Amino acid sequence: MSTDQDKVIRKLRAILSADVKGYSLLMSDDEAFTIRTLKEYRGIMSDLIKQHNGRVVDSPGDNVLAEFASVVDAVTCATEIQKVLKEKNKNLPDNRKLEFRIGVNIGDVVQDGDRIYGNGVNVAARIEGLSEPGGVSISRNAYGQIKDKLTFGYEYIGEHEVKNIKDPIRVYKVLLDSEDAGKLIGEEPRRPKKKWFLPVVVVAAIIATSIVWYFYQNTIKPEIEPALIENMAYPLPDKPSIAVLPFDNMTGDPEQEYFSDGVSEEIITALSKTDQLFVIARNSTFSYKDKPVKVKQIAEELGVRYVLEGSVRKSEDQVRITAQLIDAISGHHLWAERYDIEMKNIFSLQDEITLKIMSSLQVKLTEGEQARIWSKINNLDIVFKMNEALSLWRVGTMESHMRYGQIGQEIIDMAPESTVGYLILGWHHWFLAMNGISPDSIKKAFNLAQKVLSMDEFNASAHALLGSIFSAARQYEKAIAEGERSIELEPNGAMAHGLLGLTLLLASQYDEAIEYLNRGIRLNPFPAYWYFQHLGSCYSLKGQYEKALTFFEKALQRSPNNLETHLSLAAAYVLLERQDEAEAAAKKAIGIYHNFSVERYISAISIKNQADLKKFGDALRKAGLPE
Repeated sequence: MSTDQDKVIRKLRAILSADVKGYSLLMSDDEAFTIRTLKEYRGIMSDLIKQHNGRVVDSPGDNVLAEFASVVDAVTCATEIQKVLKEKNKNLPDNRKLEFRIGVNIGDVVQDGDRIYGNGVNVAARIEGLSEPGGVSISRNAYGQIKDKLTFGYEYIGEHEVKNIKDPIRVYKVLLDSEDAGKLIGEEPRRPKKKWFLPVVVVAAIIATSIVWYFYQNTIKPEIEPALIENMAYPLPDKPSIAVLPFDNMTGDPEQEYFSDGVSEEIITALSKTDQLFVIARNSTFSYKDKPVKVKQIAEELGVRYVLEGSVRKSEDQVRITAQLIDAISGHHLWAERYDIEMKNIFSLQDEITLKIMSSLQVKLTEGEQARIWSKINNLDIVFKMNEALSLWRVGTMESHMRYGQIGQEIIDMAPESTVGYLILGWHHWFLAMNGISPDSIKKAFNLAQKVLSMDEFNASAHALLGSIFSAARQYEKAIAEGERSIELEPNGAMAHGLLGLTLLLASQYDEAIEYLNRGIRLNPFPAYWYFQHLGSCYSLKGQYEKALTFFEKALQRSPNNLETHLSLAAAYVLLERQDEAEAAAKKAIGIYHNFSVERYISAISIKNQADLKKFGDALRKAGLPE
């Protein structure tokens, strides 16, 4: 039998929900100042809520939740809060301002002690997420109650599908400037009245359908076609999975490609540093660059649920960036934004987009993850050169690797305080050492990796480089430990997984190597040549030469002039007793590197099992390669 204590108390209330734009970034920048300012602003908000007959229900983190008996009081209070905080923020630099987004809804709530719950509260929180920093947005229900009672202007900003709310919600933006008073911009379409006579309704419906169909065919873009789970190239991960597409360069200037690419690159890098997401590597998403492909195809080919796409338009010191996050399986947009900013604020905007993605996918970061994610490069010249270097690395030719190293030195000369140049130059020397071109380069690579880690101990790529160097020195346990540390710091790092696979290959742990290389390919479904190259080597060293050939051929499709792959093909053909093909592969290898020496090349390979190494060397000699 129920008691009075068991009864659910329901009531109709106006709910105000507010939170701070970029709160995590503000905390990582200056925790003490942010906490102090947040405490001051909360006091101001609490006083204004009381003055407008409201009650603060809860205030966890940077959020404030309040209830009012009157929606007029709630909206008036929200606008007063924004006016007061705008004045307070005037005296603060941009990277110190605490700008609240406020959403107001009127709906049914359930009261439990001093707390309130229910759909009315959830809708208010979703509307808050659609509000601009420093702005107020309200639900259709709230607008209907206040439109004839308050003198503000309003802008209808559309119908939105939001997370965990069954039906789309209609949202209005409150226009706070006095000159907008009484305006109504973009009013939602009116519904036909139910009192019309049937014949009129039928005729009107036919006419309306014809008009809608005409405009649908000629002007209105079709809905996003949902991706089908059964068509996915890979099973969906058990965590939110996302592909960040290259942002379109709308400037019309090819020289701005590195800038628009850099925006996407930085977002991918930040998202990759948490293990709460599954993030496709840049190499795969950028394969869709400048191609007219649908979100459905991208999601199915990469095996992801969410897709981020956007565009960049740059004019002198001004940048316009658009971004939209799409749930490919439902075919709905989770959010879409347009930002007009100055160039100097581009890095903080990338942080904001990253944070909004994580918020939409309900990712909550630990303090350690926050510190790693928001450690960024704040120099556009370095970003441009870094993206050029990444493109060159993926080409895989001798010429591209030499230019890659030059860029590393150029960045060091430009910004010796940045880790980027030292890291690029370190990988360049590692490549030279691993290909037998400059054995002494391994010492230079080691010193450069140590320098980077002395500047930033959380640099995942530096740990991966150090692991690769330890592999070359046959210190396999240290190498594996560094590789695992790299993956810990960047759980979605396709390259980190691939390099640990290479380390395990050199440690003669071929099955484990195959596992990590395949994980790398899952994160990067359109990988660089060396993933397939090392998979082929694993199978070749296991004696599965036919299977090895399939991977070597895949490697050549991505890098036709790669020396290592032609050498591996030559050896595999010899071991399959296909001498003519072995000699043809050997000739191609010599054509790429005229001064090739089997002895020098073999001496640079630090594989643990010397019997396997001897077998490989003998096969190269039999293929006709010079001693």
